[in-house]
Amino acid sequence: MSAEEEFLDKMLPAKDLIFRLPETFATVEEERRHRKERLTAALRIFGKFGFEEGVAGHITARDPELADHFWVNPFGMSFKHIKVSDLILVNHRGQVVEGRYPVNEAAFAIHSQVHQARPDVVAAAHSHSTYGRAISALGQKLEPITQDVCAFYEDHGLFDDYTGVVTDVEEGKRIAAALGGYKAVILRNHGLLTVGDSVDAAAWWFITMERSCQVQLLAKAAGQVVHISEENAKLTHEQLGNDLVAWINYQPLYDQIVREQPDLFD
Repeated sequence: MSAEEEFLDKMLPAKDLIFRLPETFATVEEERRHRKERLTAALRIFGKFGFEEGVAGHITARDPELADHFWVNPFGMSFKHIKVSDLILVNHRGQVVEGRYPVNEAAFAIHSQVHQARPDVVAAAHSHSTYGRAISALGQKLEPITQDVCAFYEDHGLFDDYTGVVTDVEEGKRIAAALGGYKAVILRNHGLLTVGDSVDAAAWWFITMERSCQVQLLAKAAGQVVHISEENAKLTHEQLGNDLVAWINYQPLYDQIVREQPDLFD
């Protein structure tokens, strides 16, 4: 037997390799607990990455049973300290129906309208991250200058207005309209908002969008950027731009945070 044949003989069959995919659940209670755990982990990751600015910022997860309710981080609590038991459940009128803390008015005004306009969306993420705010101040969208950013090629919007802190659901409706069917929207003079069919996907889109904003700012400051062709940008979007790919990319971050901060499950 040749060396190549010996090597191939030792290889495990593909069916025996570990490759994670999103979980399925036997009960609503199991799925609810899962979403709350993933939401708390995402908030901890946002805290670790410095996506906090005072009390601004929120991630929501639609309840699996009560489709017009969502779980969200409580107002005034650091992302870095949130536990599963701290999450609050908010109904379509902005009332806290489960939990001990108030809801951020902006979280309700924006996320309630996004969830209402997009039944396919399980989770939405918005925070005042540094590079997202910088791009938003320019009123620009992301350009196809790297492989990673092509996930957003022709798949993000621009809310080209600013009228102050969002506390009115009518403003939330306008933001939802700017999001449309995209995975993300840049809110001018404000920041980023991303959505996904899981908490993991929405969180990953926010993280990689923030990094893409950073890269665009750095590249343009350094010189003339070279754009990926429209054909190849579209192809790369097809390869990288779906929520399953986002979920897969997010798993190492989830694994890392739960090992570092297991108290988030309390």
